[in-house]
Amino acid sequence: MSQADLAVRAPRAPRLIWTFGLLRSELVTTFRRWRTLALLGVLAAVPILVGIAVKLETQDGAGPGRGDGGGGPAFIAQITNNGLFLVFTALAATLPFFLPMAIGVVAGDAIAGEASGGTLRYLLVAPAGRTRLLLTKYATVLTFCLVATLVVALSALTVGALLFPLGDLTTISGTQISFTEGLGRALLIALAVAASLVGIAALGLFVSTMTSSGIAAMATTVGLLITVQILDQIPQLHALQPYFFSHYWLSFADLMREPVYWDDLVKNLGLQALYAAVFGSAAWARFTAKDITA
Repeated sequence: MSQADLAVRAPRAPRLIWTFGLLRSELVTTFRRWRTLALLGVLAAVPILVGIAVKLETQDGAGPGRGDGGGGPAFIAQITNNGLFLVFTALAATLPFFLPMAIGVVAGDAIAGEASGGTLRYLLVAPAGRTRLLLTKYATVLTFCLVATLVVALSALTVGALLFPLGDLTTISGTQISFTEGLGRALLIALAVAASLVGIAALGLFVSTMTSSGIAAMATTVGLLITVQILDQIPQLHALQPYFFSHYWLSFADLMREPVYWDDLVKNLGLQALYAAVFGSAAWARFTAKDITA
């Protein structure tokens, strides 16, 4: 190897080590916060409450509710037959509000929280840099998206196994699949739900670069979430609704069809990627030009 190659490669190793060190530090800091642990605790409690409610309601032999076994809350009608359906029900119950609200809190606080705490300028000293710090913050938020979704799924699986029978399950299409394949579908659904939160994570990060108040950034992100959810229910806005980040969230139910119906799933992933690109770029443009005083 020539001296020129050594000169080029030598600085890269410390930079790479610094980047992973910064990411590890951000992950540890984020998941050690009481606020983060409280959010995960609330998310874990939702499947427990749903499972107990269904168990109490069906003790007299009545069904937990009516539905055709389709997407969203209709999964609840199948819980008493197979506890694995509690995973799908819990994800459908938390995805419209609880999960994205938790993501909005973490993403909104990512940059603004550091600014309000007076630690942002210290994070920007060499060899960090603004772009690297922003990417690290976004990677941390995406990690939280995955962890939060898995917390809901694992809590639901545990409660479902304790309160209801497990075994082969019937898909939305009416076909039977094995319990092992059902677990695989549950994992795919959890990953699909986590991917559905990529857009709100980018939006929250962008909002976080616009203010120096962590509370304001979190409130704004959650407010935008609620607003979009309301607009997505107004029939007169049907032409715009396919472009709302929440429009295809419940498409994960199509993973329980046989064969899997991919159209809405692909549209959802594409829409989340678009939001991540647009608001991620906007966050970068804002953050790199921002005057850091705190």
